[in-house]
Amino acid sequence: MTEPTPVPRRLEEIDWSTWQAVDKATLLFVIRDHEVLLIRKQRGLGAGKINAPGGRLDDGESPREGAIREVQEEVCVTPLDPNHRGELLFQFIDGYSIHVWVFLATDHRGEACATDEAIPLWTPLDAIPYDEMWADDRVWVPEMLAGRRFCGRFIFDGDEMVDHAVEVERA
Repeated sequence: MTEPTPVPRRLEEIDWSTWQAVDKATLLFVIRDHEVLLIRKQRGLGAGKINAPGGRLDDGESPREGAIREVQEEVCVTPLDPNHRGELLFQFIDGYSIHVWVFLATDHRGEACATDEAIPLWTPLDAIPYDEMWADDRVWVPEMLAGRRFCGRFIFDGDEMVDHAVEVERA
């Protein structure tokens, strides 16, 4: 009988140079005035949590194209000229993994409306509800909002973040 594959619980247990994600996805933060467009996810990974709009990439789609499409599908808004801000690499101890490209747009077309995927929440930048979001968000979202680029690696056990590291580009 073979031994089960050990489940990584520390970043150093993973060879990140060869790591491949099961899924590729995006998050796109739309800013207006002093607010950010967040959503309460209605289904899928993170259902019930607050996050930015986003989701899995379609075959052949660039991260930027996927980010725009997901915001349109989830909240009926078209972000204009989204800017790539960072990347997030998530490994879950159950074996699932996801590579997420993060974008920010400071202009958009349309009025946000609820869909079966998400409820839009225009949220003051100084009142982001981190307690209702994934644990990693409080680590990198402030860096992104401050205009810095970043790359984060995270290990999760369900909803619990068990290890992480975020490299932030300093000016």
